[in-house]
Amino acid sequence: MFPRKFGPVLFGLLLSGLMSLLVSGIATVRALGIGAGFALAWAGAWLTSWLLAFPAVLLVAPLARRAVARLVRED
Repeated sequence: MFPRKFGPVLFGLLLSGLMSLLVSGIATVRALGIGAGFALAWAGAWLTSWLLAFPAVLLVAPLARRAVARLVRED
């Protein structure tokens, strides 16, 4: 197991991985259709998008947290 201090980074890793997998899959289906070579094309698209999505999530997450904090009220 990982120490608690790595929680936000692990969350970003998992979130960016799953979201980029989903979005790249949809984009690959729309561009190529499901057929020969689909899985390889999807894997390539996913790895490329994950390499960009992971640091983006880490950079944008604090901004999103601050925006949400301003948009919600205390009960």
